[in-house]
Amino acid sequence: MNKILEKEHFSEKVVKLVVEAPSIAMSRKPGHFVIVRACEHGERIPLTIADADTDRGTITLVVQNVGESSAKICALNVGQYLTDVVGPLGKATHIEKVGTVVCCGGGVGVAPLLPIIKALKMAGNKVVSVLAARTKDLIILEKQVAEYSDELIIMTDDGSYGNKGLVTNGVESVINREKVDQVVTIGPAIMMKFVALLTKKYDIPTMCSLNTIMVDGTGMCGACRVTVDGKTKFVCIDGPEFDAHQVDFDEMMMRLRSYN
Repeated sequence: MNKILEKEHFSEKVVKLVVEAPSIAMSRKPGHFVIVRACEHGERIPLTIADADTDRGTITLVVQNVGESSAKICALNVGQYLTDVVGPLGKATHIEKVGTVVCCGGGVGVAPLLPIIKALKMAGNKVVSVLAARTKDLIILEKQVAEYSDELIIMTDDGSYGNKGLVTNGVESVINREKVDQVVTIGPAIMMKFVALLTKKYDIPTMCSLNTIMVDGTGMCGACRVTVDGKTKFVCIDGPEFDAHQVDFDEMMMRLRSYN
C-alpha cells in the first residue's frame, strides 16, 4: 500500500506523484483531500487529490516543496512508499449543471481544480478554464485541463506564455463576452481574493478552495480557522470549499503570513 508508481517534476519545486491507494481511489470525489506522512516520524501533510484511477487503484498528488516535511515527500522516488495516506477527507464539491462555468487556477491550485473541471464538464456544463502563473515554467497540468475544457486561457505575469496579465484579466475577458453562471477559483489567497472582488462586482456566484491554510486536517489544531459570512469555520472540517464572496481573505492572509 501507498507505493509510489510514478513521479514527475513539473518544476524544481513542484512534483507529481502517482500513489497506490485503491480504497481511496474508489471513494474519492472532487474536492476531497488526504493526509500524508513521508516517514514514521514525519509531519502530517494535507494534500488534495488531483486525480484517481480506479482500474489501477491509484491517486495523483501534486506536492510543492515549501519546507522540511514536503521536501521529504518530494525526495521519495518510484518504488518507495509513503508511510501513511489517509482519506478521503473534507466535503466533496457540489457539482450540478448551471450553464457556463469559468474555472481559474493559479500555481499548484490547478491540481485540486482539475477534478472539479472534469466533474463540471461531465455534468453538462460549458467549462472555460483560466490557468495563471508568474511565468511559463510554473503552468502545470495544461494538457489535462485542456482535455476537459471547452476553452483554455493561459495568463502569465511576464507574458512568457499565453496572454500577459493576471488571472482576473482572463476571467473578465470571458465575462465581457458571454454570460457566466458560476466561477470556481483555487490558488494563492491573494489571487482568490481579487477573483472574488471581480465576480462580486458582476454578481456571479463564486466558489473557492482554502486548502492552502490546512495543517493538521482533523479540526483539532485550529490553524485553518477562517471567517466566512462573519462566522468562524474550520477549512478541513467545514470545507475546504466556501462561497468566495463570504470569505475574509485579509484575515486568512494575515494568518498565512504568521506561518511563514
